[in-house]
Amino acid sequence: MNAPLNFDYLNSMELLRDMRPITLDEMRGVRLMNRIDTKYVISDEEVITLLSEAAKRGYRVQTIGDRRAARYDTLYFDTADRAMYIAHHNRQLKRQKIRTRQYVESGICFLEIKNKSNRGRTHKLRVEIDNGEMRDFCGNDKAMALFNENSWHALPTLSPALSTRFVRITLVNAQFTERITIDTNLRYKDLRSGLSGEIRGMAIVEIKQEGNCDSVAKQILGQMRIASMKISKYCLGTSLTVEGVKRNRMKEKLRAIEKRIGYGRVTINNATTNN
Repeated sequence: MNAPLNFDYLNSMELLRDMRPITLDEMRGVRLMNRIDTKYVISDEEVITLLSEAAKRGYRVQTIGDRRAARYDTLYFDTADRAMYIAHHNRQLKRQKIRTRQYVESGICFLEIKNKSNRGRTHKLRVEIDNGEMRDFCGNDKAMALFNENSWHALPTLSPALSTRFVRITLVNAQFTERITIDTNLRYKDLRSGLSGEIRGMAIVEIKQEGNCDSVAKQILGQMRIASMKISKYCLGTSLTVEGVKRNRMKEKLRAIEKRIGYGRVTINNATTNN
């Protein structure tokens, strides 16, 4: 497969268009805001295999209008010394990420606070904000109430750190007990230095469940001989775009990713490398 899995290509794919759709209204019953996440890194070529097998097993695809893939624009906040990145890099079990996210196709934007517990559960809180409040939400009373009640950091210590853009396919199983997100075409930009980075031909798959239970999607990935991998889009993007940041563990991740999807696809600070 030579074409990249970008927004236009995915929305023209016959495979996705033939899958049974699920609307945003129906998706409200599968929000899974307190959940277990299992992540995988796969190649674009393997995305096609995963979608084909999922379609055979009754998975439905989230559809907005006539689009089966959607664009996401995310802005992560962090301290000047990137305390949230360092906490994740250092394998701190309890950690937090604060971000704003725009769902481009639906025109909706949220402030989101994600907490990871020492038992591996992800608890996400969010409140809707205006699109113009992505960089500065302090004028939004509801957003500030959520922030003040749940943030581990004072607002003056935080500033926009990393912009992440990607295209997402969202699948739901027939029982409405799990969501599978497939993020492709990831692009990163550090908002403090202006440096950018990307990994071509890579997708990040997340299986989101209320508990660590049986999953047909996990069975499919197992049959494809793909093992789960602990990976953070924020940490990956930071390691690609921020000069001088601690990245010992991320170098190991990048080597594992390139082994998985093929060498020569990682672009760090606008320069291709074969780590």
